[in-house]
Amino acid sequence: MLNLRGRHLVSPSDLTLAEIDSIIALAQDMQRQRGNYSELCRGKILATLFYEPSTRTKLSFESAMLRMGGSILGFSDANASAVAKGESLADTIRVMDAYADIIVLRHPKEGAPKLASAYSRVPIVNGGDGGHQHPTQTLTDLLTIQAYKGRCSDLSVAFCGDLRYGRTVHSLIETLVRYPGGKFYLISPEELVLPLRLREYLQRTSSCQIIECRSMEDVLPHIDILYMTRIQKERFFNEADYLRLKNSYILDAAKLSLAKQDLVVMHPLPRVNEIAYEVDADPRAAYFAQAEYGVYVRMSLMAHLLGVTS
Repeated sequence: MLNLRGRHLVSPSDLTLAEIDSIIALAQDMQRQRGNYSELCRGKILATLFYEPSTRTKLSFESAMLRMGGSILGFSDANASAVAKGESLADTIRVMDAYADIIVLRHPKEGAPKLASAYSRVPIVNGGDGGHQHPTQTLTDLLTIQAYKGRCSDLSVAFCGDLRYGRTVHSLIETLVRYPGGKFYLISPEELVLPLRLREYLQRTSSCQIIECRSMEDVLPHIDILYMTRIQKERFFNEADYLRLKNSYILDAAKLSLAKQDLVVMHPLPRVNEIAYEVDADPRAAYFAQAEYGVYVRMSLMAHLLGVTS
């Protein structure tokens, strides 16, 4: 295992591909032999500071630490903390790093985890910052892809839905383009296309193929992975725009019949109505397995950052 002790994880770019591979390899072993790691973090404390709602990220981190014998503390509502009294993020971090060995921070403002990392003596992990980045979801997604496809290179991947505000999409595509041979289809309404700065970055730094399109049906026969996302109501300032766009793409059995038999359908969850419930029974639906992989990859990540991989 590579030594990542004491490091922060703000963006997937903070990790080399070799470091990502190390995290994924340990996560796979933790899934196979969970009992071997039940005391790995005995005496360690995880703080979960969630200024924005979460189910999977917060609880999977907590599950991960508890499965390794550690303890947890934190909040899921900033209004129930000193934040409601006007405490700054920097001061909150200065206090919390005396209480915990590692901190996971979710915040609605882009860049908040980067700011926190400047004030913390313990590892800061970005649990999602606004519409910017979500690196631990990316690690979860890479573990899922590895489990279903056996590789992260030479794949055709379609991202569908909210590509403008979807931080899971931003983090994952920035990482996947670092692997060779990728082809990426960007399926979204005109109003929710990938941010220009990100498209320019991808074109500037990678040699992969990137194709923007509006039709899911046209793309389905040609892809290895379909990454669905919900239209995020909380990112809209105008509810009328949300209502107009929320049903732009819905994956159902009829559309899925157009796809390859070994397609992998992924979704970071929660879903609203962008994947019909009838799809859940299809063996190509990987999104609930994907949520489970999130526990093991976060176990592995914390073990690496705490320097307790064995």
